[in-house]
Amino acid sequence: MTRGNQRELARQKNAKKQSDCTKGKRSDDGLSAAARKLRDAEIMKQKQKQAKDKPQEKPK
Repeated sequence: MTRGNQRELARQKNAKKQSDCTKGKRSDDGLSAAARKLRDAEIMKQKQKQAKDKPQEKPK
């Protein structure tokens, strides 16, 4: 009958592990899919512009 405690401890440990995994994930920001798509497209355009404006190094 000592295994009952081990099972309960394992369940508690797993529940804590599962809750810790969801902490770092992106939460719902309240945007619709279309609005999120537009926002992400604008961010990508800015990144591409910065990469284009940055002088490129020539490999040796």
